[in-house]
Formats: sequence, C-alpha cells, structure tokens
Amino acid sequence: MKDQSLQPHRQEIDKIDDEIVRLLGERAQHVIEIGKLKKATDAQALLHTPAREAEILDRLCKINTGPFPNEALRAVYREIMSGSLALEGPLKVSYLGPRATFTHLACIRKFGSSAQYLPMTSISDVFNEVERGRVDFGVVPIENSTEGVVNHTLDMFIDSNLQIYGEALLEVSHNLLSKCESLEAVKKIYSHPHAIAQCRQWLETNLPNIPYSEVHSTARAAEICTEEPSAAAIASELAGQIYGLKVLKPRIEDNINNYTRFLVLSLKAPERTGKDKTSVMLSVKDKVGALYDLLRPFASHGTNLTKIESRPSRRKAWEYLFFIDLEGHVEEDRVKRALDEIRPRCLFLKILGSYPAHT
Repeated sequence: MKDQSLQPHRQEIDKIDDEIVRLLGERAQHVIEIGKLKKATDAQALLHTPAREAEILDRLCKINTGPFPNEALRAVYREIMSGSLALEGPLKVSYLGPRATFTHLACIRKFGSSAQYLPMTSISDVFNEVERGRVDFGVVPIENSTEGVVNHTLDMFIDSNLQIYGEALLEVSHNLLSKCESLEAVKKIYSHPHAIAQCRQWLETNLPNIPYSEVHSTARAAEICTEEPSAAAIASELAGQIYGLKVLKPRIEDNINNYTRFLVLSLKAPERTGKDKTSVMLSVKDKVGALYDLLRPFASHGTNLTKIESRPSRRKAWEYLFFIDLEGHVEEDRVKRALDEIRPRCLFLKILGSYPAHT
C-alpha cells in the first residue's frame, strides 16, 4: 500500500528528470555556439566569465520560490556551467596540492568538477604555471580566519604580473578520518600543523593520550591512514571520500567560524560586475604620519578598505609593503581618485587586480 502511494510521485519525478536532461542538452548546445563565436573573435578568449556566472546565479536565486534552497541551486548550476564549458575543452586549473586539500575543494566549488585540476607542490609553482600559459587559472590560499595571512602568497605578487581574477571563501571544517571503527581504536593522529592547531582543544579533551604527527598536508595525512589501519587523520570530507576513510567525528575544529580565503590567478583581467573588489600593493616613504596620509584619501573619497596587511619589503631595512583590499573597481571614479591621490606619496604602487567579490 505504501509503495502504491509513492509510485505516482516517482513517475512524475522521472518525467521531470527526463525533461531536465533534454533541456541541459539544449543549453549545452548554446554554450558550444557561444564558444565558437568567442574563439572566432579572440583565440585566447576565456569561456569562464565570472560576471555572466554571477548574473545567472543571482537571477535564478531571485526567481526561485522554493522549496529547493538557493545554496543548493547555486551548487547545481555551477556544476551545470562547468560541464557545459568542458564541451569546448576543460578549463585547466593549477592549485597548491596535493589532491583532497582544502585548496582542491575550493577549486571544485569555484569551477565545478569538470575542470582539469593540476596539483602543484608549492605556491610559486602555481604562479609559474599560470605565467607560462600552461593553465587557464591558478588557485592559492591567501588568508585563514584563525591562522592569519599566507605570507608566501603575498610575497609572490611583488614580482609577478599575474592578475587576481577572483576569490573564493571556504568554510574549513575538519573531520577525524580513519579506517578504525571507533575513537577507542585510534593509536595515532596525522595532519598538517595548522589543522592540528585548529583542533587542539578537541584533541586534548577527547583523545588526550593519543600522539599526533605533523605532515605537509591534510591530504597526505589521509593517505597515510590507508596504510596504517590504527591511525586517524584530521582532514576534509573530500579527503575521506578520495582515500576511502570513515568519518569518525565530523567538525572537530575548535572555532566553528573557521574560513580560508583563496585567490584565483590569471593572465587576464575579469569583466567588471558591479560587485567588485580591488587589491593593491604599495610602499610608502618612511616619515611621521605616512600611514595616516595613505589611508585618509580612501575615506575622503568614500572607498571602504576591507583589509590592510604589512610585510617587510626585504629590499631595505625597515621598509614595509602594504597589501590593501578595497571595495569597488579600479575603473570607478571614487576608487580611481583615491589611488591617484596616494600615488605621489608611494615609493611604488601596484594594482593586483579588480575582481568579483565572493558571494
């Protein structure tokens, strides 16, 4: 009796699924035609256009009346767009590897599963792959809400001509993964030093006598657990799926508001979207009030700064570089006026890119 009451709904779902597949094929055909037109006018054109992607996702979320949630709708359509673009040849994306790290997960959230992902052993290798044109984009971490800025990424921008093409904000959720059936069976824990630090309170409370060992990535920790049945790894859920490990305990991070921001690198600048950020790098003359003189023009021209980070220049003692994120596009009058006003006060000023803000 129960199966009979379900059957009409299942039949309707099957009909809807059939129609969805037909429409996806029709949509993909239009994507192919657009790709041909783009290539005819610009052989180096990037089919991935964040402005258009944002426009599609925002429009669909506005017309969505539910009950299907907007967050899931965005995820579904990112995969649809990723699969459609792959028909013209997959996007090539280099990232700080190995596979199953949070950077890898950020790539998938940004470009979908149909892109071709190439793990690199260092941040400088990611920059190099993009600079040489061997990949379309690169993805690197820039800061973590708990551990702070990734200095190596900031330093790479000093001499690189790459543009920041976009950003991704990923909630970092750590899971205890293992082949063990229970916490009591765990004899050793592996993970990256940052992951261990972010879960230290949970470890001391729940596994106080279990030793842990630091490795170069959370993915490597998961890989080790495939060879050591009594070991556990602190890593992402994706790592568990790739390496066939159970989630003994989900979300063991001490701070539930733990996010990492990633930057997308490209040789090209993205289109203006109307919801953009601009990143700049500069150094100022060493004098009293130099920092105040630097910040005042942004306020007077109504430009909000969302981040400011200082780094030693490594070229001269006590000379510092400032990395600044601000709201708005470099082509906007208010942003342009602020930058023009501070330029004479800087030893140098470099615009790293204007790009769509994370949504």
